[in-house]
Amino acid sequence: MTHMKRESLTSSLVTQGDHRFYTLTVPMEILSNCCFVIERENDPTDGFQRLLDEKRALEIAKYIDKENGVIPTSIILSAQPSAELLYENKNKTISFNVAPHSFLIIDGQHRVYGFKMSKSDLRIPVVIFSGLTKTQEARLFIDINTKQKPVPNELLLDIKNLARYENENEEYLRSLYDTFYSDNKSILRGMLSPAKKEKNKISRVTFNAAMKTILSQIINNQPEAVYPILNNYLFAFINVLPSQNNPKLLLTNSTLFTSIILLFPKASIKVQDKFKGDYSIDNFFDVIKPLVNVIKPNTFTKPGSSYRKLYDSFSNALDNVDLTF
Repeated sequence: MTHMKRESLTSSLVTQGDHRFYTLTVPMEILSNCCFVIERENDPTDGFQRLLDEKRALEIAKYIDKENGVIPTSIILSAQPSAELLYENKNKTISFNVAPHSFLIIDGQHRVYGFKMSKSDLRIPVVIFSGLTKTQEARLFIDINTKQKPVPNELLLDIKNLARYENENEEYLRSLYDTFYSDNKSILRGMLSPAKKEKNKISRVTFNAAMKTILSQIINNQPEAVYPILNNYLFAFINVLPSQNNPKLLLTNSTLFTSIILLFPKASIKVQDKFKGDYSIDNFFDVIKPLVNVIKPNTFTKPGSSYRKLYDSFSNALDNVDLTF
């Protein structure tokens, strides 16, 4: 009779509330031979994991191999009966059977498969629960994926410069945003929130999404050259917005803000043609003032969700098209 291979590894026993679990590092070669998942799609009764995204796993492998990356977050496992998990308190070790279904992956399946695809020799941080029922495993999966709030995109975008992760476009947009944020003459001063979502303010995510609609048309000009022209344009647009509301506050609506930004190149061309490139506030207002009579006030106060549709209305108005709303 062939005996099943067993492995013994140094570990620490941790107690949190009603749960006891073990923390340790496991060589990838061992981990890859004793972990499995139950996908909900393939097993509607006991499964709770999403389908494996092989592309994501490959990206993790490339990050480890080519970028010398580090992923210190622990893989969360649930020991199955076939593991025959034993903990020896005297020498602080756990032992288990190295078999395909020894440990169910609760959290970290893409990391496990990414590490497995990697060519690097790794030891993986692991947390192992023992004695969980199927219900407890599913609840733990839910808790991990709902209680741990992800870092907001606004904060990640705000610190990319600090991490030196910015690409050329992101660096350009950061510089432009930071000028609007800090310059005393900025129309958006006091209306920007760089690192988080905030009511009635424009985050980096919203600003970048709007600016990306025209980035190809302005990227060849330095941010410090674009800023005063764009700032004047936005000042001029304030005069178009309904006066009974706080016009500046309306700019914080992402749909309206994006449509206004998308109109900027067209308005700039008209100013260039009519006023020989004198991009003053008055000249910008002169070319966009048809919006006052053609676009109904509630279009600005309730712009809907389609910035493209709103832009088309603005663009047609500048071309003196009689529209009915």
